[in-house]
Amino acid sequence: MTVKKGFYLALISLLLAVGVVTLGSFTRLVDAGLGCPDWPGCYGHLTWPDEADEIVAANQAFPDAPVLRGKTWPEMVHRYVAGTLGLLVLALAVFAFRNRRVENYPFRMPMIMLVLIIWQAMFGMWTVTLKLWPQVVTIHLMGGVTTFALLAVLVFRLNDNLRIPNQAATALLSLRRLIIGGFAIVFLQVFLGGWVASNYAAVACPDFPTCQLQWIPDMDFGEGFNFTQHVGPNYLGGRLDGDARTAIHFSHRVGAIVTMLYLIALSILMLKKGHRSTSVMAKTILAALAVQIGLGITNVIMSIPLAVAVAHNFVGALLMAIMAVVWLQTYPISKERRGVER
Repeated sequence: MTVKKGFYLALISLLLAVGVVTLGSFTRLVDAGLGCPDWPGCYGHLTWPDEADEIVAANQAFPDAPVLRGKTWPEMVHRYVAGTLGLLVLALAVFAFRNRRVENYPFRMPMIMLVLIIWQAMFGMWTVTLKLWPQVVTIHLMGGVTTFALLAVLVFRLNDNLRIPNQAATALLSLRRLIIGGFAIVFLQVFLGGWVASNYAAVACPDFPTCQLQWIPDMDFGEGFNFTQHVGPNYLGGRLDGDARTAIHFSHRVGAIVTMLYLIALSILMLKKGHRSTSVMAKTILAALAVQIGLGITNVIMSIPLAVAVAHNFVGALLMAIMAVVWLQTYPISKERRGVER
């Protein structure tokens, strides 16, 4: 019963994390990251200024950041949904602490997520107070995606019916290093995607498959990947020159090719294991990969339509979560916990 309660709490948290990741992408893509120039409120309000007199007062209090109604509400809705997720993660950690002596109940993972969610809150604040520094924005994005992936793993940890049979897990064990490598590659590719977004480099290559009608355009990797740069006071819209943004975008495209080839090869090896469970996982990886590649290409061809861009961000997070769950599946479950093998 204890494990079952923990499972439902983790599942609710995972579903809410879907909203947080999606809202975070939406907020960034509509340039609402500074829709509220203060933190944790919005122009001194618990929600956002909406009435005419409230907007006048807000504009007087923040003359350098006039109220834009279309950008205040996405930022605050995202903050409240993320805050609710933080409370659920805290509940997961408290529940895990109270049941730390229950056999096989995961303890460390909820604690790690609690530390991560506190880290996320800090970087959410710095995203606003440091005016969208790309280093901070990218780390904040990666923290959100990692939280989502860990919640997915926790859900699978707490429900043995979602785990593959011991025989399949044992067969998959020989691929564990390759699976870890796949997770690392996807993590780096998601990071590159975050770096593209935080540096406003998505439109640096407006054509496909070439970039600026060239296979190898002019690029400045030194400036594009200068992670120690001091930028500001406001990074809205980006500050890098064209060659630096092109280097970032081009690197993300190359990363997509590497990711695609690696995951296809890994999926073929998983299919060769001959187990229904490993085949399902391989096909899931390939399906998510195909959708993600299609969304990425559509983003370029159609000049970053909002719905497609949000979906591209979410499927990237989903692919990372899938790889984390596949990694988990390489650890067999004891027969005592598993019961009868499927």
